Amino acid sequence: MRMTRIRERVLGQARDPLSSKARHSMALVAFLAWVGLGADGLSSSAYGPEEAFRALGEHTHFGLYLAIATALTVFVVSFAYNQIIELFPSGGGGYRIASDLLGPHPGLVAGAALIVDYVLTIAISIAAGVDAVFSLLPPSWGGAKLEIALLLVAILLVLNLRGAKESIRILLPIFMGFFITHVVLILVGVGERFTAVPTLIPDTVRETFSLAHETSWFFVAALFLRAYSLGGGTYTGIEAVSNNVQTLAEPRVHTGKLTMLYMALSLSLMAGGILLLYLVRNVQPVDGQTLNAVAFGDVLTSMGFAGTENVVALTVVLAFEAGLLFVAANTGFLGGPSVLANMAADSWLPHQFRYLSSRLVTQNGLVVMGVAAAIVLAITGGAVSVLVVLYSINVFITFTLALAGLTRHWWQHRVGMNRRRWLARLGLSLLGLSICAGILGVTIVAKFFEGGWLTLGITALVIWLCIIVRKHYDAVRVRIKALDAQFENVPYGSETTPPALAPDAPTAVFIVGSSKGGGMHALLRVQRMFPGLYRNFVFVNARTVDAQSYGGPERLAALKTEANSALSFFVNHCRSNGLAATSYLVFGTDAVEELVKLMQRVRKDFPQAVVFTSKLVFDDDNWVTQFLHNQAALAIQERLHLQGQPMIILPLKL
Repeated sequence: MRMTRIRERVLGQARDPLSSKARHSMALVAFLAWVGLGADGLSSSAYGPEEAFRALGEHTHFGLYLAIATALTVFVVSFAYNQIIELFPSGGGGYRIASDLLGPHPGLVAGAALIVDYVLTIAISIAAGVDAVFSLLPPSWGGAKLEIALLLVAILLVLNLRGAKESIRILLPIFMGFFITHVVLILVGVGERFTAVPTLIPDTVRETFSLAHETSWFFVAALFLRAYSLGGGTYTGIEAVSNNVQTLAEPRVHTGKLTMLYMALSLSLMAGGILLLYLVRNVQPVDGQTLNAVAFGDVLTSMGFAGTENVVALTVVLAFEAGLLFVAANTGFLGGPSVLANMAADSWLPHQFRYLSSRLVTQNGLVVMGVAAAIVLAITGGAVSVLVVLYSINVFITFTLALAGLTRHWWQHRVGMNRRRWLARLGLSLLGLSICAGILGVTIVAKFFEGGWLTLGITALVIWLCIIVRKHYDAVRVRIKALDAQFENVPYGSETTPPALAPDAPTAVFIVGSSKGGGMHALLRVQRMFPGLYRNFVFVNARTVDAQSYGGPERLAALKTEANSALSFFVNHCRSNGLAATSYLVFGTDAVEELVKLMQRVRKDFPQAVVFTSKLVFDDDNWVTQFLHNQAALAIQERLHLQGQPMIILPLKL
């Protein structure tokens, strides 16, 4: 009880998963979704445009092309992902569309890449934010960077365990502070030099032709494509909305599209505007400073901030920039567990990642993302220079696979659609696929020996582990189906007037699930072991409301129908054979907790109840099988025995 009170004080009171008010209070409107899911993209403006601009070297006139290309790319990818939101309104994003439209193994690759990417989102965002904060502090304090970064991971983990909406509201002022200060500085900085823009275009074209004449058009194209691709980190986070559609307020598709529009407008303005700002103000690298710091310092000076005022104002701007990086780390906690839950639903990952906590968040997924990010920070020492190399590849693996699936979908549906609408959708998908595949290819080649091989290796390791998990679950599923088939044609009895329940008589209570075979195995075995002993047969089931079933009201309705159907099968079988039977059904986020509570009701109704359930037994039982199958029967037995309730576990060897 003490631990329960502590948990509720830290994480908040439990929520009722079946209450419409609970879902309404959790669902994100477009504005909050923009803050919670768009921070990753906006924060990339702290390093994405700079990396692209630096790659140009002395040929900074290409910055104009980069600014235009970056803004257009944001809109192309965002609008392409709007189609994914339409096709998959229950979420899943790149993983779901690759799985459904290309096949399970491309989906696995997309999902594994997203998992690694979200872990790195947390790690690099926190590390970069800590670096920004410590750049304002005495150098002697730098030894505490890693400890502060790990502490921030823990804080964000606790905030998200309380619920997504709570974490976003706490981080909202930081997000808005960044957005307002940076938009103002970009508009003022570019506006002051706006008279130079008309001459900038012809000058850029002239210098481009001059460079092509001195070298070749191939060199010009290679230089631009390399800089454009190395700025690929700018587009990370766009997929977060489609991954988390199920968390949005109704109507979810409309809210998702509106959120994506907010994201596209803000990110294109921020990233394209910063590149244009570098160009029109002729920003040059300064040791120990980011290009953003140099550019914004110059703008503040032109606005009349001098001396100490300039330092204070620039500190505020960079502090908001660092703060947004911490908000961006929160995107990993929002998106990562959602991908884990979707992959667990397809048995690529342990099923525990589907389950919600009492606060209706995927607690296991949150903990894994937080621990993994902490491990990455500890191994790399929180070095941004190392993390940034690992970061930008995986998201484009997912982009490429998702848009390939989208392109295939529209090609297959070319018959029966309005031709103009079909061409527009296919064209947008093809354009997005070409851009993302090109960025992915160039980035892998350019960064392979700088750490790209490592992130590809880690992703391959995740894929291998997922394949092992899937093979185990597939083998168990085949055996369970074979067991169910044995009882598929068990005939009903001929009794039409079953006896009434006798509450004070010996009662057998069976904890059953969706498998008919497991429940029938337990029922028949008890009848053989204790012939004629039990007068009442009670079937109980606690259905777990997981991340999939909580995607919307229709999912919950389907879950209730399926659960009632399974219980009716057992009750009707007993009654047709002249046995008094009834059933109980509860829903919750923790099956063990709900069953223990339910048994208190059953014991009041049937004081002489004995509980029975089956437990899967494996020849090669080890910690892996115990982890993949959460051993709920043992946990329930322990809790019921402490309450004085008899419970017997029957082995079910597959």
